Amino acid sequence: MDLLDLRLNARRELFMNKRRPEGIVLYIGKDDKIVGIEILDASERLNLETFSPLQYEASSVRHDHA
Repeated sequence: MDLLDLRLNARRELFMNKRRPEGIVLYIGKDDKIVGIEILDASERLNLETFSPLQYEASSVRHDHA
């Protein structure tokens, strides 16, 4: 599974997650405003080439096990 995490607000603030059935998670901040969007299985849902000429960086998630 991969994901695309879009932050719509540069400030760090508390938010709550609201998961949508279509594989989207909304980050809801102060005053019920959307401050971020997470798209699960992004490579299956989006063609990232359509975002050109935007530059994006893919990162891998590392899980440390105790």
